[in-house]
Amino acid sequence: MRMTWSDLLFAHWPIQPDIIARLLPDGMQLDTYDGLAWVGVVPFTMSGVSPRCCPSVPGLSRFLELNLRTYVKVNQKPGVWFFSLDAASRFAVRLARATFNLPYMDASMSLERPTDELVRYCSRRTHDGEPAAEFAASYHRDGDFRTAVPNSLEFWLTARYCLYSVDRMGRIYRGEIDHPPWLVAKAAYTEEVNTLGSGFGIDFTGPPHTIVVQPIGVRAWLLSRCGNE
Repeated sequence: MRMTWSDLLFAHWPIQPDIIARLLPDGMQLDTYDGLAWVGVVPFTMSGVSPRCCPSVPGLSRFLELNLRTYVKVNQKPGVWFFSLDAASRFAVRLARATFNLPYMDASMSLERPTDELVRYCSRRTHDGEPAAEFAASYHRDGDFRTAVPNSLEFWLTARYCLYSVDRMGRIYRGEIDHPPWLVAKAAYTEEVNTLGSGFGIDFTGPPHTIVVQPIGVRAWLLSRCGNE
């Protein structure tokens, strides 16, 4: 698949590792930075979504998405683990659930731009059988864009080139992702509501570490089995 990610915010909270480690499936190792787990809330816009070498489909290739994620390793390869992925596309939700074993969920979502720089992002989960969750926040760039410095927290959070998922049998799969290095900038962030972690016992306290990034083109490959086979 190919796609573009834009309007993207990384908001991360440090969490005690034991709280997050117990939420992971067998065969998956929690990845930490400075001895802490990091849980991210990532709102953004997906656009140009289509299989490679095929045109985008109007009405299906652009939608809002909101991720709740943390960072893991399988066989020493670092990647992303998703607790939830809310999306404003019923088609994308069902396709991703069936194809990638990812916990995509239906949501009612909106993005407004009160000014050129300011983004106001709102989401309310509507998926049958899934815990309720809401998110509303405003954010904007508060500095110049730059390449994340190697070994910095920004680099550790963003230089992730695969995702992991688990099927109903508990088997771990890896999906490779390719994109250029992010250009990141500090972000000013105002949160109105955030209950994304409630269904997992994750309590977001204190101000998050926040950055915004420039739009980026992404390629994603189909899953391959790994880990605890």
